[in-house]
Amino acid sequence: MTQLAPITFATRFRGFLPVVIDVETGGFNPQTDALLEIAAVLIEMRSDGTVARGETFRYHVAPFPGANLEPASLAVTGIDPHHPLRPAIPEEDALQRVFREVRNAVRAAECTRAVLVGHNAFFDLNFLNAAVARTQIKRNPFHPFSSFDTATLGGVAFGQTVLMRATLAAGLDWDTASAHSAAYDAERTADLFCTVCNQFQGVFEASRRRLAAMGPLEVESETPPEPDP
Repeated sequence: MTQLAPITFATRFRGFLPVVIDVETGGFNPQTDALLEIAAVLIEMRSDGTVARGETFRYHVAPFPGANLEPASLAVTGIDPHHPLRPAIPEEDALQRVFREVRNAVRAAECTRAVLVGHNAFFDLNFLNAAVARTQIKRNPFHPFSSFDTATLGGVAFGQTVLMRATLAAGLDWDTASAHSAAYDAERTADLFCTVCNQFQGVFEASRRRLAAMGPLEVESETPPEPDP
């Protein structure tokens, strides 16, 4: 029988480190609407290969100059972008702080890049990529287009695509009063992601044994790792 390598992030997710990102914004257009909050949640791996929610990093973000702020979006999030006590920092500063933690985690996990985990992940990834382009940040640790979407995972595993319903269907807690905060939504997304991954652990183990029995396979070229500074 073929000896399988220990389960690590690199073997579990093909060299990528899943990192949950949630953004709160001033609208739906990533090119014109403000990024107002960003939260990143790291994922940790236990010795048995299961995963759990790790540390959270959250920042209030000052709207970029000329940013659009849709009243309907602000009503949903409850954010007052101009409140004098809101500890907002510039967009570039917020991204660099998040990216620093993500790069450290990628390096520690011996992965090549981070991959964004989000609920309706295209929304968060589009806003993240737009902010990176706007601030001209050169070292983005995230894959530019790949993601793990917990709306899809929730639909497959629990028949629910709305974050609240998928969370409750997974047997997790939900506090409606805390929703639409980047940190809270990111943490619930992380819990949902970990729950689905852990429940599919047996499927993953079986697939590893199946592929190992096939022997070496032709491998498609991967996205190159982020260059060192």
